[in-house]
Amino acid sequence: MRIVIAPDKFKGSLGAVAVARAVERGWRSVRARDEITLCPMADGGEGTVAAFIDAGFRAVTQRVRGPLGAPVDAVYAFDGATAVIEMAAASGLALLDERARDAARASTFGTGELIASALDGGARRIVVGIGGSATNDGGAGCMQALGARLLDSAGAELEPGGAALARLARIDVSALDARLRAVHVDVACDVDNPLTGPRGAAAVYGPQKGADPAQVAQLDAALAHFARIVQRDLGVDLAGVPGAGAAGGLGYGLMAFLGALPRPGVELVAELRGLERLLDGADLCITGEGRVDEQTLMGKTLSGVARLAHGHGVRAVALAAVVEAEEALWPAPLELAVLPIADRPMEPAESKARVAELLERASARLARLATLFGDR
Repeated sequence: MRIVIAPDKFKGSLGAVAVARAVERGWRSVRARDEITLCPMADGGEGTVAAFIDAGFRAVTQRVRGPLGAPVDAVYAFDGATAVIEMAAASGLALLDERARDAARASTFGTGELIASALDGGARRIVVGIGGSATNDGGAGCMQALGARLLDSAGAELEPGGAALARLARIDVSALDARLRAVHVDVACDVDNPLTGPRGAAAVYGPQKGADPAQVAQLDAALAHFARIVQRDLGVDLAGVPGAGAAGGLGYGLMAFLGALPRPGVELVAELRGLERLLDGADLCITGEGRVDEQTLMGKTLSGVARLAHGHGVRAVALAAVVEAEEALWPAPLELAVLPIADRPMEPAESKARVAELLERASARLARLATLFGDR
């Protein structure tokens, strides 16, 4: 048999690379002669850079400004032509203590510094995963790091953060890094929120970033003002585009200033990893992630991999630590078997601690079934 193993991480337990290797070990313990290809996956969020480093990209460490200005060492993946960046590495919520979260002051400047570093290395394509942000600045800080000037009525540069956008009077992009004109920028984005309004960046995501109701209203108004100035000075009206509100509006900034368009993260990762080529002629695709539930259909790795496998006529099986509402998950004609990895009832803490072992055992059981049902 030809097997493609293309899982995501099991969040909080095991990265996608380790998951894929555990599944391979289990399968080979039963069917050592099968041809197995590993393709660790991600959805554009956490774990995406690691998946590409495993695929042979070089890990580049760059010291940048964190969301509140303190220096952080952020890692991105680079193969000499394509750079894969997780904005959360520079501007992420996980970089801040819960008590330090400040949506009004947090900036995406460090994300812009990562993009600049990729340009310095000669990147011709840059993929930016925009999940897990601490920010609500519409990507303003990112653009400032790349040379754009955001000026108040006195001609002074705005300070970092989304609240400052309320004082924006003029945008000057004459010094925006000219190298960006020759670079294709992709945004890995799996939400469809507009920039502002009840479903906008501030209203939906501001509270988890430390904004109280008054600050949410302030930040939403500041982003709306930012969008008006962008429309006037840059001639683009993108505030209502699905994905503009992603990552505190970073999606909007990348679209408006750099001409990027959002794409489903798993679609981008699959394209760059060459998953469709690997599936061509395969007999079985094994995917998986920690939890399978109603959210799985909404841009998650598992559903994206299953759709690609189905399109190539390849049977697909997903392994998961937690399986909820399985019967509601898969609209016809998507064909996917979802198997829990636990071999007996157990507490979540035990499952989490033993996930590599449980994956191996589940994969071995699956290999035995393959033999039993005729794939020899």
